[in-house]
Amino acid sequence: MSKVKSTEYLFLSTYIRARENALLGEKRLEQMVEAPDCDEAAKVLVECGFPDLAGASDAQLEEAFSARRAAYLDEMEKLCPEKQIVTAFRLKYDYHNAKVLVKGEATPDSRERLLSACGRVSPQKLSAAYAEDSWQDVPEPLAQAIREARLTMARTSNPQLADMGLDRAYFAELLAIAGSLSTDFYTGYARLAIDIANLRSAVRCLRGHMDEGILRAAVVPGGNVSEQSVLRTYTDGVAEVFHDHALAKCAELGAQAAAGAPLAGFELACDNALTEYLTAAKRVSFGPEVAVAYVAGLEAEITAARMVLQGKRGGLGPDALRERLRACYV
Repeated sequence: MSKVKSTEYLFLSTYIRARENALLGEKRLEQMVEAPDCDEAAKVLVECGFPDLAGASDAQLEEAFSARRAAYLDEMEKLCPEKQIVTAFRLKYDYHNAKVLVKGEATPDSRERLLSACGRVSPQKLSAAYAEDSWQDVPEPLAQAIREARLTMARTSNPQLADMGLDRAYFAELLAIAGSLSTDFYTGYARLAIDIANLRSAVRCLRGHMDEGILRAAVVPGGNVSEQSVLRTYTDGVAEVFHDHALAKCAELGAQAAAGAPLAGFELACDNALTEYLTAAKRVSFGPEVAVAYVAGLEAEITAARMVLQGKRGGLGPDALRERLRACYV
């Protein structure tokens, strides 16, 4: 099948550039941070197309965020010349739902409220497939990953091991979809995300003085840093293994965290590294890179909005919130 040409993204790229002005960028985010309370902070979101969430309960906030995410994914799926770009973003919700189902067998009533409707497969269909062990309506890679995770749980009663298997399946499918696109921009994004996942696993294993076998089970193939190199963090340290990589600064913070320093700065740096990668799309006039970065920016917008509103309700002041906020795409 021939690749989609970048000129086929002319309309969508122009549309996105116009819409980017409505995203929750640094200026509006700072207004939310400086707002005196949660309700005043929520009013800033109206400028970004959110409903007025002043006075909303926690459940209503989550419902609004879910509706926002579902709306922009549906819209982009209709407009994007390559639907697989949106499919790639939907994957994580499929695998999130898989984790909920596998770990929630003991409490099936409570798990339903944790399922996301933003994946490729509706929560109802996925739940039915899981309950009936009938997978004809579920993509085979996802179905196989769930079956294997279920067996892992039955054999070991270890939800962490089940999660690790699902993570590997998620990234394998993500890389496969990225490789089918007309740009290697998403492949670069996926590989960086794998590197970050592996770096985080290494830091947590070292910090927790875990056996090397745990890291061996957790490491995900397909990143820019090989699996063998990630395993060398046990002998050489994370800073040395990642010293000539895009995540070198993250790894330096990771080395400090592995030695007992707080994790917050390290986690923040990892998230910001993904945002920094996406900013390259700002230099592209038109093409799939613009669509990829925009959808990722919308995802980050919801994360930031939730963090500020929850922080306000929890009594966090502006300085404490700023320390926790990730970099904005716009």
